[in-house]
Amino acid sequence: MTKFAKDIAPYVKAELLKASQFQRSGDYARAFTHLENAHVLGQESTYWHVKVHALMMLWGIRQKDTKEIVGQLIRIIGAAALTAINGVPVGNTGGSNVSPLKPMPISPEHAAIIAKVKANA
Repeated sequence: MTKFAKDIAPYVKAELLKASQFQRSGDYARAFTHLENAHVLGQESTYWHVKVHALMMLWGIRQKDTKEIVGQLIRIIGAAALTAINGVPVGNTGGSNVSPLKPMPISPEHAAIIAKVKANA
C-alpha cells in the first residue's frame, strides 16, 4: 500500500462508516453520497479506488439497480487497470450516473484533505 493510501485511509474510512450507517438506517441516497465522497478522496490509490467501486456495486445489488451494478463492474476493472498510471479523472464521483472519464470539481473540503495528505507524502 502506498503512503498516500495509508494517509488517506482515515478520511476514506470515515466516509465509508457514514455510508454504512445511512445504509442501515434506510437512507440509501445519503449512503451513496458518502460512497461518492470516499471515491473522490481515495481515487488516487488503487486499493481505495477499487474498494469503493466494489462497495458501490454492493450498494447497487442491495438496491436491485442493474445500471449501477453493470457500471460498477466496468469501473472496478478500470480502477484496477488505470489508477496506478494516473488514468483517472480527478474529482469524478464514481457512480454510474456520470461518465467514468469525466473530471469533476472537488469540494474545497475534499481538496484540502487531499492536499494535506499529499503534502505529508
